[in-house]
Amino acid sequence: MPSINLPAGCSVLKSEGSDRLSSSRHLTRAFSGRWSRSAPKPAVSVVRSVRLAEESKAHSGRGLVDEKAFVQFGDGYVGEAPIMSGTELRKTKIVCTIGPSTSSREMIWKLAETGMNVARLNMSHGDHTSHQKTIDLVKEYNAQFKDKAIAIMLDTKGPEVRSGDVPQPIILQEGQEFNFTITRGVSTEDTVSVNYDDFVNDVEAGDILLVDGGMMSLAVKSKSKDTVKCIVVDGGELKSRRHLNVRGKSATLPSITDKDWEDIKFGVDNDIDFYAVSFVKDAKVIHELKAYLKDCGADIHVIPKIESADSIPNLHSILSASDGAMVARGDLGAELPIEDVPLLQEDIIRRCHSMQKPVIVATNMLESMIDHPTPTRAEVSDIAIAVREGADAVMLSGETAHGKYPLKAVKVMHTVALRTESSLPSSNTPPLRSVASVV
Repeated sequence: MPSINLPAGCSVLKSEGSDRLSSSRHLTRAFSGRWSRSAPKPAVSVVRSVRLAEESKAHSGRGLVDEKAFVQFGDGYVGEAPIMSGTELRKTKIVCTIGPSTSSREMIWKLAETGMNVARLNMSHGDHTSHQKTIDLVKEYNAQFKDKAIAIMLDTKGPEVRSGDVPQPIILQEGQEFNFTITRGVSTEDTVSVNYDDFVNDVEAGDILLVDGGMMSLAVKSKSKDTVKCIVVDGGELKSRRHLNVRGKSATLPSITDKDWEDIKFGVDNDIDFYAVSFVKDAKVIHELKAYLKDCGADIHVIPKIESADSIPNLHSILSASDGAMVARGDLGAELPIEDVPLLQEDIIRRCHSMQKPVIVATNMLESMIDHPTPTRAEVSDIAIAVREGADAVMLSGETAHGKYPLKAVKVMHTVALRTESSLPSSNTPPLRSVASVV
């Protein structure tokens, strides 16, 4: 796969006069490319969620507000005091997924003080009521701390193929026969339903099914009109609603589902900052979403998640149509040989830099910290590699959504990113971003 190399001293951060930075939109303007110390200081960017919260405050009769609520580039906090300033500023931004572990006002405040730059709403979980609460809390924070504003990203569920509900985990053992059926409501020791009617048509004998991001795998033995018969290759516990992939293939599903459109409208109504669009296969879906947003008068940036085998041949057109990209390594590693993922990550980052598009590296960055207070050495290296390659942002998923140590995970990510940046030549220092600008 060809990749694009930038000259060592190249900076793709546009000047203050460019459309990308001069627009008083959201933080996306702030993480628009690589930065060198010789480059001019970027313009300050208005964070949409700050403005909206301030307007709400003004309308509530609490007095006038300054319409120019700006986010200063370069805030990042741990505990109660700022931990970086000047040349020590962390430029790689941190995206935190909000979930049961972090949905309270207290935890959102602490995440922001520890280093969160963007709050991610995972629409695969929760409902509009719970996500509305998060949005309101983030906007409340932004109104109170304008110099440390947090962006809001809505991550669509996408066309996921999942197993059905099971009353208790089913133990899959190597060599065991196990079946998936399109008949709804089936849950036995050897058969479980899937939520996708064309599942039988999409798989063939010899295919490898990956369950739960590759935690388990099964080889397809045969199929009938409604059932796929398999042999367990790598066993484990099959729980309810686990994600299913066919290695090297993508399901023939629309990139934006009916549920996604409902969630997208929810995002428009709440004037969020970013959409992360799941399982993008080509640029058509990006154009479709942007046309919808234009009709709505919504100024929201669209970030495709590169996680489908079908997206790889179409990378250039997808990135050209988009406002950035997310390297979603979980499903990408399930659909493609896992050894290709690091090479794809590097290639996507290079492509984004050459096109002056921000790029986020996501999935499994500090996975062990869901249950443990310290990371593995490999995880620390993973963050450092992403920073050295020039990722504009790194993302936490389960670590902050339902993990036991969400604040420690953010602190580790901040510390590793900051330390890695300090070791880079100035021409390779990762991008200078607005505090709230990361997906």
